[in-house]
Amino acid sequence: MAKRNGGIIGPANTPTSSVAAGVWRLRDAFNSIKNGTWPLTRSVATNSLRFNRGSSDTLSRTFSTATNYKIQTFSAWIKRANISGSTTYRLIGGYNGSASFSSEINFNNDSLRMEFGGSSQYILKTTQLFRDVSAWYHILVAIDTTQATSSNRIKMYVNGSQVTAFDTANYPAQNDNSQLTSANANNYVGSGWSGGEPFDGYMSDVFFIDGQALTPSSFGASNASGVWYPIPYQGTYGTNGFNLKFANSASLGTDSSGNANNFTVNNLTSVDQSTDIPTNNFATMNPLVATGGTYTEGNLQYLTAATDGNWSWSSITPSSGGNWYCEAKMISSSNGTYQVGITAATNGTPRILYVSSGAVYLDGSNVATYATYTTNDIIGMAYNSSTKSLTFYKNGVSQGSQTASSTNDYYFGSTGQSGGATHTVAFNFGSPPYSANGYTDAAGYGNFSYAVPSGYYALCTKNLNTYG
Repeated sequence: MAKRNGGIIGPANTPTSSVAAGVWRLRDAFNSIKNGTWPLTRSVATNSLRFNRGSSDTLSRTFSTATNYKIQTFSAWIKRANISGSTTYRLIGGYNGSASFSSEINFNNDSLRMEFGGSSQYILKTTQLFRDVSAWYHILVAIDTTQATSSNRIKMYVNGSQVTAFDTANYPAQNDNSQLTSANANNYVGSGWSGGEPFDGYMSDVFFIDGQALTPSSFGASNASGVWYPIPYQGTYGTNGFNLKFANSASLGTDSSGNANNFTVNNLTSVDQSTDIPTNNFATMNPLVATGGTYTEGNLQYLTAATDGNWSWSSITPSSGGNWYCEAKMISSSNGTYQVGITAATNGTPRILYVSSGAVYLDGSNVATYATYTTNDIIGMAYNSSTKSLTFYKNGVSQGSQTASSTNDYYFGSTGQSGGATHTVAFNFGSPPYSANGYTDAAGYGNFSYAVPSGYYALCTKNLNTYG
């Protein structure tokens, strides 16, 4: 025994972010618990990262240590954005320096697909399609090529349930190596092995577990209503394992596992850190129901079609008796004209529309004149779904209210213009695609440019559960 280590036998414990080795002194145990430094408090991510395909947003890393590539687990929460026909959207990829030996997980023709071995040598492709751009999916792929039964070598799970129906089911040979987290070349999150065909949408709580083929119960659970939700991961990671929580907007590639397997950030900025997460899903614009236009920035930025009456509207309807607030930032216009407001899901009629000229239209009739607005102005919209009353704000200043003429459910949105003109608007339902000023609603949700009117709330699932 030695006095210097408190009279214990063996080395004194010095806890790190993931390891507590040696022998605890009572004083160290007390101080560590009091200071919250040990035991670790595991938590789920409170942020997501918004990947914009148009700007090739990716995370990349070259791992320094080769490991056993036969047993691995990839787990992530995914919210898709732009969906375009046969386009491939890649979630994670890696290779050993040759395209003939690559592995990746992607969406292809809206199916979930695992490519294993390069040049499409082995492919597992689901029959199930994933086209809901308003929902979060939990995607888990477990790899264990040591298994004697081929169908046990790759298992896919979505929202806690194993996928068993495949259009293509060509499994790797026993003891084949995956190339995910290869030590020989770049590995990507948000793209495939080459950095091409990047993902478009949101990712949250991205895990890679090196050396274990896990099941969904390590990452999620079902609530009383049967809804799958994230839980803190309590296990180990292995040498090349990592967890991306996107908690630090200044260092979005930080690994939270304790392994320091940090990723290089490519084209992403602090603005791409989002509070749209599986446990609080925010509205976006919805390309599946729109009548034209182009969508970027996680379906929050909309370039209108060049035809009057071609509307895009929000993925969540601000109904259910609640009071809802959003903002729209004017980005660009081919003729200096913008149009925002609310519409029923019937090709833009009935509607309330505020035009940048100041004209306000109710179902096509000019009923008022407000202040004009232009590029970089922010138009706030506060909608009372009980009275169907909509108040417009220009840069935080109220312009007046109009009441919709029918009992339809209305959506926030924007419409195109006649004469071939187009405009681009960025919508902020509480998690903006641009820098805002940090104003929240009374529940503490959202990041708005101007103060949220009293009694109105960001359009997200937590608020809908409480105020809807």
